[in-house]
Amino acid sequence: MTAEKKLSTVSKILALQVLVILAITTGFYIAVGWPRALSPLLGGLAAFVPNVYLAIRMARSAGQPAQKIVRSFYAGESGKLILTGMLFYMIFQIPNIALFPLLTTYVATLSVFWFALLMRD
Repeated sequence: MTAEKKLSTVSKILALQVLVILAITTGFYIAVGWPRALSPLLGGLAAFVPNVYLAIRMARSAGQPAQKIVRSFYAGESGKLILTGMLFYMIFQIPNIALFPLLTTYVATLSVFWFALLMRD
């Protein structure tokens, strides 16, 4: 599999994550209004932004020796976990954040990876 093919799959996954975030946030916006729709938006972003970071790190290591790719992956995953923690810390500083919508969108955004296994080119 070529680097372009992998990047294409990563791009599809990131695009699907954006769609999930927008769909859930829009649903909450229609149901309960904007102030309550902020929570699912932030939950989705807490999952999406670290994934973009990892995707960029992995794209930069394309074509490198295997050992360098593995090191880049581990560094990217570590950075992704730290970034996720920092985002949640910042989100929980915002008053009136609703935990259920926040975590619902966070989990739904992450679950795109599982459904991506079913995708065919």
